[in-house]
Amino acid sequence: MAKVRVSPTIELEFERSGDPLRPTIVLIMGLGMQLTTWPDELVDALVVRGYSVLRFDNRDAGLSTQIDAFRPRGLGGALLRAAVGLPVDTPYRLSDLADDTVGLLDALGLQRVHVVGASMGGMVAQLVAARHPQRVLSLTSIMSTSGARWLPPPRPAALRALMRRPPAGASVDTLVDHYVKLFGVIGSPDHPTPEPHLRERLHRSLSRAFRPAGTARQLLAIVASGDRCADLALITAPTLAIHGAADPLVPAAAGRDTARRIRGAELLMVPGMGHDLPLSLLPMLAQRIAAHCDAAAGITGSGAAD
Repeated sequence: MAKVRVSPTIELEFERSGDPLRPTIVLIMGLGMQLTTWPDELVDALVVRGYSVLRFDNRDAGLSTQIDAFRPRGLGGALLRAAVGLPVDTPYRLSDLADDTVGLLDALGLQRVHVVGASMGGMVAQLVAARHPQRVLSLTSIMSTSGARWLPPPRPAALRALMRRPPAGASVDTLVDHYVKLFGVIGSPDHPTPEPHLRERLHRSLSRAFRPAGTARQLLAIVASGDRCADLALITAPTLAIHGAADPLVPAAAGRDTARRIRGAELLMVPGMGHDLPLSLLPMLAQRIAAHCDAAAGITGSGAAD
């Protein structure tokens, strides 16, 4: 892993896997999650299929720059203000995270890449594709949303689980217990990741970093950014929207809406999948993502990042 400056104030921690001369797939993770949240099994499968894979920590997550000068408070109040169209006090928006991503490409000399985002990372990936079309060979938006106001909200139990915080100063083991319970609520009911494997993945990430204030700031960025419907209409990159039919946090209607709003997008609705990347589905997900990138390379005439 290494760190690179992507703007005057932001440094991003990143990791590259595979041959850097091969076409690059950039993976953008979701709310509060780190680059290590992308399963190694998925990364390795994409590398085997001929891709270089770039993962990174968004600002305010993992080992990237933390915006500690802004202390979030009153998330409930921010949600209410956004609901009635009032401005939300936030140090950055999703568009800034998209700019960070493009800044990373610039710093690494990558001109055109395949972009894959999960959850909040899908929102960021959508903005990269909409606002920087010359940099995006293909887009894969996983368990994400356009943010359209009419879409159904999370199920109450999923929202409560997401908003519940572990006690201050909790040990890594206590944090792991907390997130095992969270994924028990929002994860895939028909494809549960075996708990020992899930615990190992969580322990690896939580031992590396735990930034609850950063997660709150990222949530403010989502709230303050509103819907991206107009942006999705601008996307020209070949797009695959992957969504779990059993997602309790970002309901399946959001995946269908995302695909409908992007011209020519393909929708893959996965039965029994929730709001996670379950171990048993990783081979299928890798195959579908790689096939989408392969097809996009054929459409554009070049699969390689320059």
